[in-house]
Amino acid sequence: MKAGIVGLPNVGKSTLFNCLSNAKAQSANFPFCTIEPNIGVVNVPDARLQKLEELVNPERVLPATVEIVDIAGLVKGASKGEGLGNQFLGNIRETDAILHVLRCFNNDNIVHVDGSVDPIRDKETIDMELQLKDLETVDKKLEKVKRTAKTGNKEAQKEEAILLKLKEGLEAGVSVRAIEVEEKDHLEYVKPLQFITDKPVMYVCNVDEDAAVNGNGYVEKVKEAVAKENAEVIFLAVGTEADITELDSYEERQMFLEDLGLEEPGSAKLIRGAYKLLNLETYFTAGVKEVRAWTIPIGATAPQAAGVIHTDFEKGFIRAEVIAYNDYVTYGSEAKVKEAGKMRVEGKEYIVKDGDVMHFRFNV
Repeated sequence: MKAGIVGLPNVGKSTLFNCLSNAKAQSANFPFCTIEPNIGVVNVPDARLQKLEELVNPERVLPATVEIVDIAGLVKGASKGEGLGNQFLGNIRETDAILHVLRCFNNDNIVHVDGSVDPIRDKETIDMELQLKDLETVDKKLEKVKRTAKTGNKEAQKEEAILLKLKEGLEAGVSVRAIEVEEKDHLEYVKPLQFITDKPVMYVCNVDEDAAVNGNGYVEKVKEAVAKENAEVIFLAVGTEADITELDSYEERQMFLEDLGLEEPGSAKLIRGAYKLLNLETYFTAGVKEVRAWTIPIGATAPQAAGVIHTDFEKGFIRAEVIAYNDYVTYGSEAKVKEAGKMRVEGKEYIVKDGDVMHFRFNV
């Protein structure tokens, strides 16, 4: 599961990517410096992991990770192949969620591709290109479906009606994610077409250092503009975040954050947001060899969670021994949790909860 960073050229995408992954994507003051999409595997910050480390004192600790893809800047006409349009749109299609970076700061030294700072216009530019690409997808599918619908096929007629509703919305500048379709119809007719504008999105407002704590007027405008989209909006000072990641020690980074009035880097908030956007959650295994956070889709069953460790665990699943994270912390160790009767034994139907500390019994 991966999230793609998109935006116009020069809004801070590659600098943000560098902050997140510490993989130094080329970041320069001109468009198209990121041609191939850069992929970074980013650790998901989780205070619970540190707490379990304190209690268990393991040999090693492994956090959950999320893949972030830095996609080159999109420009007007991308849907018709302008700039590096087709390649970029293909790269976006391959991601599972979109982190849409918007420039929300003034700086005469950094060129804006459209000559002035206006995050709403920038958002609409990108939205329009993605919507035009989705319109192509709708039109192609409609051609096929209409022929079948004409024969009186009820299923095809229903699909045609839904596709026409999507077409109407897209032509009016509405993204697929904001067009109301019943959940079962969405699963059957919309999801398989992998519309770019149906992907979950988080708007990342790139502000200057002065706005790192409270945001600014640009951020408020973005929040108003996306109110109907069911999308999250966060703001962070990407340039400042980049300065923080350059500092060598944890203590120096903390002092810098305190001076700004921040409890943690904005990038930590963004990574957790991306993880949630991808519909992911975490369970833990905790032993003296390692304490580890494992990534699963929300709603995964115990055998599916076991399969993330090894497919044999899923095939031969017998049961899961489960401790709620809060119980583990309250009692301080697995042994004390057992003594208190707080360890549960769960079977194949159990839906794993975020933060469960688990041990699997299996037989292959």
